[in-house]
Amino acid sequence: MGINGKIRIRIILIYIFVGGAMTKNAERILEIINGSDKHLSAEQVYLRLKEENQGVVLATVYNNLALLYKQGLVRKISVEGYPDRYDKLTRHDHLVCRSCGKLSDIMLEDLTENLQQQVGVPMLSYDLKINYLCDECLKKSSNNCSGQESHSCGWKDELS
Repeated sequence: MGINGKIRIRIILIYIFVGGAMTKNAERILEIINGSDKHLSAEQVYLRLKEENQGVVLATVYNNLALLYKQGLVRKISVEGYPDRYDKLTRHDHLVCRSCGKLSDIMLEDLTENLQQQVGVPMLSYDLKINYLCDECLKKSSNNCSGQESHSCGWKDELS
């Protein structure tokens, strides 16, 4: 059974456990997120769903995303200054460009056991976001703000 089959079974079991039934829109939104290699905002999910269902409204997407997130079926990634984006549940971490907000997946060693020992309380999960400057912003910043204490790219030099 492939990963999509495993995810589908997990979704069904969660809905049986909570006693609910997944609407067609919620199921399709989940399929859109799980089938994407991008981190989609609610508006991007809405545009994809609207291609198939002209009657769908943006509020439906927001409500279903909130429910899917609350029930642990999607990840919500919040980056200051940008709309929330949604991601599949496969274990991975993220690189976030401090300047443009670009979000990239990275596969690092699972830190759950190590973090569990350090925090000393039962953990449900962790979300690692590493801030950096992407290649495009790094090129722009080296051209526009070399020698400055406060850079237009958002990077700050330490004062001696």
